[in-house]
Amino acid sequence: MEVLYFFESIRNPILDAIMSVLTYLGSEIAFLAFAMGVCWCFDKRRGYYLMTVGYIGVIINQFLKIMCMIPRPWVLDPNFTTVAGAQADAGGYSFPSGHTQNSTGTFGSVLTFTKKRWLRALLIAFIVIVPITRMYLGVHTPLDVGVSLLIGGALVLALYPLFELTKKKPNLMFYLLGGFFAISILFTVFALVYPFPAEIDAENLYELRKNAFTLLGATGGVFVFYPIEKKFINFDEKATPWGQVVKLVFGVALVMAVKEGLKAVFVLIAGEEALWMRSIRYFAVVAVAMAVVPIFFKYFKNIGAKKVQN
Repeated sequence: MEVLYFFESIRNPILDAIMSVLTYLGSEIAFLAFAMGVCWCFDKRRGYYLMTVGYIGVIINQFLKIMCMIPRPWVLDPNFTTVAGAQADAGGYSFPSGHTQNSTGTFGSVLTFTKKRWLRALLIAFIVIVPITRMYLGVHTPLDVGVSLLIGGALVLALYPLFELTKKKPNLMFYLLGGFFAISILFTVFALVYPFPAEIDAENLYELRKNAFTLLGATGGVFVFYPIEKKFINFDEKATPWGQVVKLVFGVALVMAVKEGLKAVFVLIAGEEALWMRSIRYFAVVAVAMAVVPIFFKYFKNIGAKKVQN
């Protein structure tokens, strides 16, 4: 707790605001935006790699959280305080850190295929910054973020050769995505039927099941729509710089509208979003990202291109 008390001692309103913003680099929204950006604007295969690192990372993270049951820092030490509002985005047990693992997996994946020095430096900075923000905000310990850095880095390195192999064996991609969907199914079954101890916190158990159903819908969507996109859409990742910007802004906006819109509809219908509804929502999010948004890319491809005069 000494490290956390150090960060607590240097807090001030300006740093609080900066750290509260930077910590979102490890959020689900940042992960989705980066994954879609890589898939739409750079390389679909790399995008599937990035998504899979994230999905498998969540499964490992949630499994360790529920099996280790390590409380948050403010529970371990009632005298310790967090930055105002930080606890609202810190559900579930503390170990390991989901934000740290997300950022390490997301930015680490991009590190494996970019050679631009400025971008590599920026990605490394993001990987370092996120765990610092989690400790500064008071929602994770050094152990939480340290283990998450190791897990995220290990997944980046372990899955990289598999997805590189798909360049020579394209059909392997379908089986890889199917295998990861099967892992999500098993994880969901585990979350529902495992005989957890009676003293387990109900809120934390709900977090586990919520994430399991989220992954079930998302990985199922990728598995189903991968062959559909490949056979019937097969969009081109290339576009003018302005075309890429429009593509990304349009795509992210539409995907987020579906994500939040469906949630509002489900809450309106049932009063709350049931777990099975969450699977449907994330399946729909992936469907829009892979099979709806790309249909419009041909209209954005040449935006800003100079016209050739005869």
